[in-house]
Amino acid sequence: MPIFADTKQKNIANFQKSIQEKKNTIRRNYDEIGHLYYGQYKDINIDCTKDINAKCDAITRLNEEIEELEIKILRERGLKRCPVCRTENNLSYAFCFKCGSRFDDDDSEAAPEALKAPAPKAEAKEEAPAEEPAEEAAEETAEEAAEDKAEE
Repeated sequence: MPIFADTKQKNIANFQKSIQEKKNTIRRNYDEIGHLYYGQYKDINIDCTKDINAKCDAITRLNEEIEELEIKILRERGLKRCPVCRTENNLSYAFCFKCGSRFDDDDSEAAPEALKAPAPKAEAKEEAPAEEPAEEAAEETAEEAAEDKAEE
């Protein structure tokens, strides 16, 4: 058993080292964005928008990679994170012990189906025709009544 635990600890340490490297890269990107922005401020003829956007995109990707590594660390520890309340739960749990949300069988980190799709009530309201003004509704009722009398 100690060999298994040692392997898990090594994996976790490697993930944490990678996370730290990515955070350092993010800090460097922030610094470079600041320098680019300041250079653009000093000389209005310089357009650094593409470079700044590229650095921002890189930061976004790095943050996503950090999130994936944090998920891997949780898995190594036998845990998963609730997509609703972000509480750490045992991998064997089908529901979050804090908020009661059901874990997706395929990927517990993905948002539950209830959060992805609009609520059924909202769909029903969207599909329902808009309410008619009172005058039009009264006219239709009068017409229906006239038709009913004609049929008799």
